[in-house]
Amino acid sequence: MIKINEIFYDLEGEGKNSGYPTLFIRVTGCNLRCKWCDTKYAYYKGKNYSIKFLANKINKNPYRFVNITGGEPLLYKKKIKELLKAVKNDKFITIETNGSISIKDIKVDMISMDLKLPSSGENEKMLFENLHLLSEKDQLKLVIGSFQDMQYAKKILEKYKTKASVIAQPVYKKFAFEKIKKFILKNKLNWKFSIQLHKIKS
Repeated sequence: MIKINEIFYDLEGEGKNSGYPTLFIRVTGCNLRCKWCDTKYAYYKGKNYSIKFLANKINKNPYRFVNITGGEPLLYKKKIKELLKAVKNDKFITIETNGSISIKDIKVDMISMDLKLPSSGENEKMLFENLHLLSEKDQLKLVIGSFQDMQYAKKILEKYKTKASVIAQPVYKKFAFEKIKKFILKNKLNWKFSIQLHKIKS
């Protein structure tokens, strides 16, 4: 059984698969407490579902893209690996993880990992070895809330090289995207700028 906070359909709001219709499975529980977290409701509330139920939900959903998010999915690492084995090959599975738990032996189409920055209050809990484990197919997300965050991320990524695509995005309504653009261009960084589409209201 895995404790699940919610299961829903939406457009992917960030990263390389932004804009695609996606089945989201949000697990309950997280080992971090980021200051700007927008899913605090997933810390404790949820319902237990079997691996069989979740695999069936994934396999029968009409869309190719599936995002297993949280909370923190790798708190259920053994069970998540069982779930992945039961999923059909025609589905593109992304696992969202906060970067504090080893991603070793997680075989999935894409790992979407955070590098927590100083404004989150949790940057000291990162497992930097994970940066070396990410591959070209994966993505590393930088949620930026200050100029210090960008300086910190640049320094860490110079020290710990990663093959993953680096996605830089501002904390919603807390930091200007223009500042991120200028920092990327000034420092000649191969970061991709992104905004969180799911935060935009018409």
